[in-house]
Amino acid sequence: MLDFTRFRALTFDCYGTLMDWESGIFSAMKPILATYAVKISDAELLELYSELEASAEAGEFHNYRDVLQTVVRQFGERLGFTASDAERRSLPDSIASWEPFPDTVAALRILKSRYRLAIVSNVDDELFAAAARKLQVPFDAVITAQQARCYKPGLTIFRLALERIGLPPDQVLHVGQSIYHDVIPAQSMGTATVWVNRPSPRRNAGAAKAASGKPDLEVPDLQTLAELASIAEEAEAGGLRSQG
Repeated sequence: MLDFTRFRALTFDCYGTLMDWESGIFSAMKPILATYAVKISDAELLELYSELEASAEAGEFHNYRDVLQTVVRQFGERLGFTASDAERRSLPDSIASWEPFPDTVAALRILKSRYRLAIVSNVDDELFAAAARKLQVPFDAVITAQQARCYKPGLTIFRLALERIGLPPDQVLHVGQSIYHDVIPAQSMGTATVWVNRPSPRRNAGAAKAASGKPDLEVPDLQTLAELASIAEEAEAGGLRSQG
C-alpha cells in the first residue's frame, strides 16, 4: 500500500482517467464508420485508435486538434473510405460534449481537501477548457501538451509539471489510465503512480497504446483512490492522537 501521507500533490491524466474518453471517441467515430458501412468491434476500434493516435503524436509537434483530425483521416485510409472535412473535425469538436466519469467530481473534491491537484494532459488548452468547467474543482496547475510542445509519454511534459508544481518527484503522486502514457514515464521521473484501470471493451489499455508496467497502486476508479487516501489520513491522525 502506498504511504499517502508523503505526498503533497496529485497530478492527473484527464481523458480516460477523469473524463469518459472512450464514450467520447465512440460518439464521434461510430457515426462516421456507420456512414461507410464499416463493421468493427468496440475493442478493435479502440485498438486502432490507440495505434493511429500514437503515430500522429510522434515526430514534429502538432496541436491535438490536428492530431485527432489525422486520426479520423487515417481510420479512413485503413478501413477503405475517405473522411470528409466535417467528419475529420467531428472528433476534436466532440470533446466539448465529453463528460466526467460518475465518480470523478466527488473524488476530486475529497482529494482537493488534502492535496494540491494538477492536470498533465495530452490536449490543447482550448479543448481542455470545456473539461475544466465540468470537473468543477480548481486545479493548482494545468499542464497541457500544447504548453510543453510534447505529448506523453515524452518526459518534457512531466518535467514541466514538476517545475510548475514546485515539489520534488517523491512528494508527487501521478494518477493515470494509461500504463504507456502515464505510469512508465512518471516512474522514470521518480514519481509514484496510480493506475486507474477502468472497465473497457479493450481490457487494461482502453484507447491507449498497450504497454507493460508495474504501477505503485492499481484502482478500478477514482472513488477507490479517494477512499484509500482518506483511510490513510485518518490512520495518521489516529496515530498522532495516540502518541499525544
